[in-house]
Amino acid sequence: MVGAFFRLSASILFSILICAVLVTPAQSFAEGLETRHLFKIERSKNANIVQYDVQLTPDGKLYPKEPVIAYWIRLAKDGRRKELTSIQRKWAYGFKATYNAEENYAIMDMVAKIGRKIKVYEADGVYRGEIRIDGQPAFIEKIYITSKEGWMLPKVLSIELYGKNTETGEDRYEKIKPK
Repeated sequence: MVGAFFRLSASILFSILICAVLVTPAQSFAEGLETRHLFKIERSKNANIVQYDVQLTPDGKLYPKEPVIAYWIRLAKDGRRKELTSIQRKWAYGFKATYNAEENYAIMDMVAKIGRKIKVYEADGVYRGEIRIDGQPAFIEKIYITSKEGWMLPKVLSIELYGKNTETGEDRYEKIKPK
């Protein structure tokens, strides 16, 4: 009797797992969303990066509910994608994105203290994040964070912004020292 119970339980669990795997992609495809890379955060700690992507509807507009997403690319391990934890979203790599449907852009307010917002919009057929780098408007490509391990949390020593001038395409760079 006990053996039959475990076989039945294992069978039910297996069925639930298969359904979960099959249903999850179907929901993503049902929405018809496309993602495109926006920018990334690299860190001195290891090779893992945080990738920020725009989400687009089938008509090429920003997805109103969640125009930007962020996730890990575990380059220091196996190169796989991994979602940010709630603590990472709240204290380190998260952001708030406010969408303007009338003009199809979003404003990102980063949790990381970079001291400025990022405007996400389409420019020349490509979605980009515009930010001021060294006093000039630039399309952000990368943020590099130098940190050292602390007692409870890492201590950020510097934040470097890399991008291209929105008008000339010239490289832009700025190093920010947190207070």
